Amino acid sequence: MVGKFEVYHDRAGEYRFRLKAANGQIIAVSQAYKSRAACLKGIESVKANAANAPVEELAEATTST
Repeated sequence: MVGKFEVYHDRAGEYRFRLKAANGQIIAVSQAYKSRAACLKGIESVKANAANAPVEELAEATTST
């Protein structure tokens, strides 16, 4: 089995997508989109831009008390 994108309506009635791993675990959730077409473009953007994206480790922010 392979991972999949699911398109759905959120509580506000806007479109979102989530990316599920092959085991069914949700591994990413999108921002809200006003239209289905925009949501599908968001999925295509993730597919195009994430395939070879580097992993960047950021240092945790420190807070002073």
